[in-house]
Amino acid sequence: MGVPVYIITGFLDSGKTKFVSEMLADEGFSEGERTLLLCCEEGEEEYDPELLKKSNTVLVNLDEPDDMARFVALDKEYRPERILIEYNSTWLLETLYDAKKPEDWDLAQIIALVDANTFELYLKNMRNFMSDGLREADLIIFNRCTPETTKSPYRRTVLAMNNTARIFFENTDGSMDDGVSDEDLPYDVSAPIIEIEDTQFGTFYLDALEHADRYDGKTIHVKGRAFRMRNMPKKCFVFGRHAMTCCVDDIGGIGYLCKVDGELPKENAWIMLTAKVEAGFSPLHNRDGIILIAREIAPAKPPKEELVFFN
Repeated sequence: MGVPVYIITGFLDSGKTKFVSEMLADEGFSEGERTLLLCCEEGEEEYDPELLKKSNTVLVNLDEPDDMARFVALDKEYRPERILIEYNSTWLLETLYDAKKPEDWDLAQIIALVDANTFELYLKNMRNFMSDGLREADLIIFNRCTPETTKSPYRRTVLAMNNTARIFFENTDGSMDDGVSDEDLPYDVSAPIIEIEDTQFGTFYLDALEHADRYDGKTIHVKGRAFRMRNMPKKCFVFGRHAMTCCVDDIGGIGYLCKVDGELPKENAWIMLTAKVEAGFSPLHNRDGIILIAREIAPAKPPKEELVFFN
């Protein structure tokens, strides 16, 4: 087995140093392995020398992206059994991926930390840097959350970039939750027919992907397009839309498999779909999700905004 590498990324003051310190202090995580901690950013908080000594950790500061050329030399010098990288998100993860590393370094986990109080501001003004770590992370933690933090919208925004990440919200009182809530959904999930407006498609797509049981057995009425894909099951098409998950370069299709009894709609046609929802395995996503059973399909005009946005 190789040397596990843990990457902790996030903007300055997102709590990376505190989080890494807690990792090192956790006896369940730190079991005496020789740990090399590579710090790529100097924040206000510093590492406790006693904690580093107790956890058998060597701290090395990397001041510039070019300093990552030292990876092989550092590995030979310290022979670590584990690597922790407190990463500078403005360097972008691609720079880290491209750096030459020892062959036995194996990526174990990417953790992205977000200050809930600055999330919207940074996403608006520095979207490329902000979304870089979020798209790659296995675990995303929003910290410094207050009762005013709009957790569900934040969760959906992140899931649009990365629908496999685990997302948690750490509150200022020390408690933690997953931010899951249906109270701010823009449509009535208890209605006999759930009416989903054009601007609500993105919310529906993400919420159904994460909470399939919420829609199981329900009927929806929603506008979208009929897409075809290779190796589709008979009498099936993909019902969806095009979406921009991060920037113009990240436009792609989103949707769900839809089964029909009669004639398939024309490829790429805009349709108004009334369908029953069944929770189950989604072959499009290779995970649990939903499948749509068409009840009525009618031609429709394109919505005012054809692209789906998630924020």
